[in-house]
Amino acid sequence: MSPFLKALDEKVGLLLNTVAFVTSLLTVGLMLFLILARYVFGWSLVGVLELVMLAGMWLYMTGAMIASRNREHLVVDFLELQLRDARIMALHKILVAIIVTIISACFVYWAQRMLAWGVQRPQHTPELSIPLWVSQAAIMIASVGCFCYSLRDIWQGIRDLKASRANHAMTREEA
Repeated sequence: MSPFLKALDEKVGLLLNTVAFVTSLLTVGLMLFLILARYVFGWSLVGVLELVMLAGMWLYMTGAMIASRNREHLVVDFLELQLRDARIMALHKILVAIIVTIISACFVYWAQRMLAWGVQRPQHTPELSIPLWVSQAAIMIASVGCFCYSLRDIWQGIRDLKASRANHAMTREEA
């Protein structure tokens, strides 16, 4: 990976971790505040649950991007664990990345349509009048992020395949 891409990945990773940390604190803190206010102090607070839901949406979508960045999204790795040949492993990695890219492209398309609809026909939360596109933007950003990481995985799979072919050719020449 080039130094520029490595630095960019580190900065994006730091941003994602920061957003996840802040939204985690907001989700837990606001929920705790809501529970204490309602059941300990008897206060009926309006709109706090909307803020919890908004922070939760950004937390979930940021978590999806972090999982994609770290290649920790849901996988069935039974076959992958059985593979021993570097070329077959690289081909498997490329195939999985292509499937994830196709699914992510659909995710981007649907998220874009939803966000566009939300902007054209603005709706707001009932209590605080937060525009719904604020939470829909989290879905859009996550879809684009996951798509970009799937493209990265294809690229790395191709690089692994080229490296395995070069290694295979070198071992054949030595024999």
